[in-house]
Amino acid sequence: MRDLVRRIDAATPPHRDRAVDALRALAILGVMLGHWLVTALISDSGTVRAASPLQSLPQLTPVTWVLQSLAVFFLVGGQVGAKSYAAARAGGATYGRWLGTRLARLFRPVAAVLVVWVVAAAGMLASGVGPETLHTLLKLVLSPLWFLLVFAGLTAATPLVARLHPLWPLALVLHIDLVRFGLDGPAWLGWINVAAGWLVPYCLGAAWARGGLRDRTTGWVLLLGGAAATALLVLFAGYPASMVGVPGAAISNLNPPTLAAVTFGLAQCGAALLLLGPLRRLLQRPAAWAAVALLNLSAMTLFLWHQTAMMAVTAVGLLTGVPLPGLHTVPDGPGWVLVRLAWLPVFAAALVICWAAFHPYEQRRARQHSRVVRKGLQGRQGPPARSEMAGRA
Repeated sequence: MRDLVRRIDAATPPHRDRAVDALRALAILGVMLGHWLVTALISDSGTVRAASPLQSLPQLTPVTWVLQSLAVFFLVGGQVGAKSYAAARAGGATYGRWLGTRLARLFRPVAAVLVVWVVAAAGMLASGVGPETLHTLLKLVLSPLWFLLVFAGLTAATPLVARLHPLWPLALVLHIDLVRFGLDGPAWLGWINVAAGWLVPYCLGAAWARGGLRDRTTGWVLLLGGAAATALLVLFAGYPASMVGVPGAAISNLNPPTLAAVTFGLAQCGAALLLLGPLRRLLQRPAAWAAVALLNLSAMTLFLWHQTAMMAVTAVGLLTGVPLPGLHTVPDGPGWVLVRLAWLPVFAAALVICWAAFHPYEQRRARQHSRVVRKGLQGRQGPPARSEMAGRA
């Protein structure tokens, strides 16, 4: 293990900003832990349905402020996307080639999930599983894909939005919510915010790539201003305090995104920018950097299969014939939360099994791209340094 840690550290180019990778890793971990904590599968008279502890335990709401970390992922996506597009243009690459490279690692892992679950769904239907149960399971598996579709769309639009000021999409979100909630407009208007809402942190990331957002003052302004705006919206404008959807609630901050979700995202982006310095110092330690680097290499696999891992543990638990606390029981008290925390290592172990089976679908694209980069460099300037090739891969 020490040798692996040293090799990862030595293969990392000196110019790589390790803190950016750490922010991406933290965002992915936040989403996974959030899903594992606020999603329960209840077996009731042969039917499996989803429930959330947030329905009966509103005191858990602050957990959603920590674990709903999508804005940070879009911030990093905007920064990396804008920098890579500028580098591609400088190197003479076409837009199509750049976009294909950026999206390549999405296609194979998503295809693997879809194929496995199409087969699984057919098998469950053939064995007599009810449509309500199947709908519950497929919704949990497929719901993360909306995020990937939005991210892919914003990545494709990078040349158009790379210099767009974040205030423009923020103003659009504001007006959409004014029409929806203030003027009793049609609910479908809110779906415009799926693109506009996440475009705000994506544009912040693009500004970061251009050299903006470098001083700590900007981070504090985003953090304090976003937090204050979110508090005012929750206290006086009727927005829910939870930053994820709560079953049965009249309004969800996330589905589709509301103005409160976007202002909260601004606060998260400010916090992320303030963390850059401490993260850079921490990640000078080879062991810490190795953990972040390895997680990033399999980020798509972990994100796509974490719900399946939780459902697999739940299904195996049903074989005992009795409802297991924190796994099959109704999430209606603090005791459920404590037991649920004890199940998290089991979910993680199941996710490791999924990773072992399916991470090659993500890594194959990375290896193919590494060979293309290596051949191109060798043709233009001779064999590159080993550390540079490994860092690029």
